[in-house]
Amino acid sequence: MLMKSLPNTEKCCSDPDIIATDDGFIVCRNCGVVISQELVSSERRAYTADEVRSRRRTEPRWRTYGPRTIIGLNKVDSKGHHLDSKKTQLFNRLSKIQGSLINSIERNFWESKPKLTNLCLKLQIPSFIQESAWSIYTQVAKKKLTMGRSIESFVTASLYAAIRIHNFPRLLEELVDVAIISIRSVHRSLGLIVRLILPEMGLKYKPISPNPLIYRFGAELNLSIKTQRHAYDLLKTASHKGLAKMGKDPKGIAAAVLYLASKNKGEKRTQTQIASIARITEVTLRTRAKQIRNKLQNIPTE
Repeated sequence: MLMKSLPNTEKCCSDPDIIATDDGFIVCRNCGVVISQELVSSERRAYTADEVRSRRRTEPRWRTYGPRTIIGLNKVDSKGHHLDSKKTQLFNRLSKIQGSLINSIERNFWESKPKLTNLCLKLQIPSFIQESAWSIYTQVAKKKLTMGRSIESFVTASLYAAIRIHNFPRLLEELVDVAIISIRSVHRSLGLIVRLILPEMGLKYKPISPNPLIYRFGAELNLSIKTQRHAYDLLKTASHKGLAKMGKDPKGIAAAVLYLASKNKGEKRTQTQIASIARITEVTLRTRAKQIRNKLQNIPTE
């Protein structure tokens, strides 16, 4: 940190009250004279993931739950040396004492946080959505909604609620496949979160929009950006002409406009390909395409 002195010390009042402001100025609170200014130099650049992690300054040093160290039931110490019978007995007692000092919520967090982190890594979820999901799950645990229910289902439901809040293009079916749990249990947990947790947190559970799904499905189908934009324009035009989207699966709408746009732009994809990517049936794809085509009179029929 570099210090740039300003020649204003002698201009200060007879009763100085020196403070440092948030933007780096050292001023007198009584007369307002700027005594000096701190110029913060740029930090060294980080080139690897380890350097980025080691230079973070905004994260907490310790977790707010659980023990900072774990005393296990091993017969060796931290350096790998074998413990004699007296020390083994001592560490067994310490392990039991530590277990009794951890409350039920901390045990819950100890199990659920790695599950959420692992789920986000596999699905490539951004960190800000993961933080929102953890905030939601924290309230779930504090209200003891997980008692007698599956922690995995509430972790998955919290993540999906955060995805819907931020309008991120991930499907519930994808979360269920990665978490390897039933979609019915996630629906039950999600219902409790939407009714009891989100209103208290001031969060809104937004309906799924087909717009981000258009670009996601288009990328998975290897369609050009021009075709993806054409599909977006088709949906926008059909909506202006009265296309009803309420009560219809947005995956089907996004898949249908991509199907029509790919035909118009000469990048044809089969119904089977598109339906497989969108996780819908070919019947649903044809039905939605027909409804959109009826709103767009200039779209050629099959």
